[in-house]
Amino acid sequence: MYIIDRRLNPGGKSLANRQRFLRRAKAQIQRAVRQTAGDRDITDLERGGEVTIPADGVREPSFRRSNEGGVHDHILPGNKRFIEGDTIDRPPGGGGGSSAGGDNGEGEDDFRFALTRDEFLDLFLDDLELPDLAKRRVATVETQGLRRAGYTVTGSPVNLALLRSMRNALSRRIAMRRPKPQELLRLEEEIERLEKQEGSSEHLTALRQELEQLRLRTKRFPYIDPLDLRYRRFEPISRPVAQAVMFCLMDVSGSMTEHMKDLAKRFYMLLYIFLTRRYKHVEIVFIRHTHEAKEVDEETFFNSPETGGTVVSSALREMQRIVEERYSPDAWNIYAAQASDGDNSPNDGSTSAALLRDVILPVCQYYAYLEVGSDSDRMQTGFINHKTSLWQTYETLQEQGAHLAMRKVNHRREIYPVFRELFRRRDAEAGARVP
Repeated sequence: MYIIDRRLNPGGKSLANRQRFLRRAKAQIQRAVRQTAGDRDITDLERGGEVTIPADGVREPSFRRSNEGGVHDHILPGNKRFIEGDTIDRPPGGGGGSSAGGDNGEGEDDFRFALTRDEFLDLFLDDLELPDLAKRRVATVETQGLRRAGYTVTGSPVNLALLRSMRNALSRRIAMRRPKPQELLRLEEEIERLEKQEGSSEHLTALRQELEQLRLRTKRFPYIDPLDLRYRRFEPISRPVAQAVMFCLMDVSGSMTEHMKDLAKRFYMLLYIFLTRRYKHVEIVFIRHTHEAKEVDEETFFNSPETGGTVVSSALREMQRIVEERYSPDAWNIYAAQASDGDNSPNDGSTSAALLRDVILPVCQYYAYLEVGSDSDRMQTGFINHKTSLWQTYETLQEQGAHLAMRKVNHRREIYPVFRELFRRRDAEAGARVP
């Protein structure tokens, strides 16, 4: 049996096939995206590009002839080297299949697949989210979306409310006393029985007149009338959307080496891509600090060089000021992410701890601290050999029950795993805090 599809390819068919392939091979493509992201610069994440997945992950079902039953005729091309009965030696290298193996050593070539910028970022950020979002009162409304608003007598056929239309038709037929099919069938059978008897009677004539009137009444009151039709009605609504603000606090003092600053910038660039891609109503506030802190724009935050002493409380006070002026905790979900090398002024530890414990954490949904270290420190991610003064301060608060997430990175390859750990999607019952 041969199945031949002679339909013309409709417009957009390739897009549907591509989306279907992405859904079917999502796990393998996502794994390849994450591996590729580890070798890229943060600035290259939005460029899409090619990813490689094993070829056995893209195989599709196919039809083939069964070797059981039936009559099989084979026509083979001739040759000048062999005749019937000759033994053919196996070719060097084993022969058969794909001789070029992939990077994983398998016997088949890997499949290279090109992703667009949007596809790459969607897969890259698929299972990340802001923890504990929208627990506070929502204050922003977005005038988009539709909701059901009853029925209407006119509309598009796709919005036809079949059950409501049939109910109206039934009510009308009952009210107008439209004859039922059973009544017509009963009269027809009675008339047929009387016609088989000899002679005619006045009763037969009356039955025929009654049947004619019922048929006329049936035509006058159809089973479905245009007046019965009802269409689902929709109206635009304003859906409440949770407001959120992310405070990005970064130490740019003289104790921060270029390597440490690069790690901090990479973390915040990744955070910036994540927030702008996944949330529409999230504002981002950038605060840089040395011995004093100030709010800056995105360009200054990532690129402007600056040196000086280190006073962490200055950044916390600046955040407190901005929250009081612009972001009421009753109307905003407040998040904060701080990056530092862990150094702090000796006289500022208690002040920073008090500000964080009594002012910042009570208004925050989530607070994450990222400590950047030297590339020569090869300790496992999340552990440190020597605890810095700021780490000790925050660790004490954490032991006292403060909801504070703390991680450390020493190399650029550790940024993405730590970022995923800080912002991974959590089940509701597991809680949104990282102990």
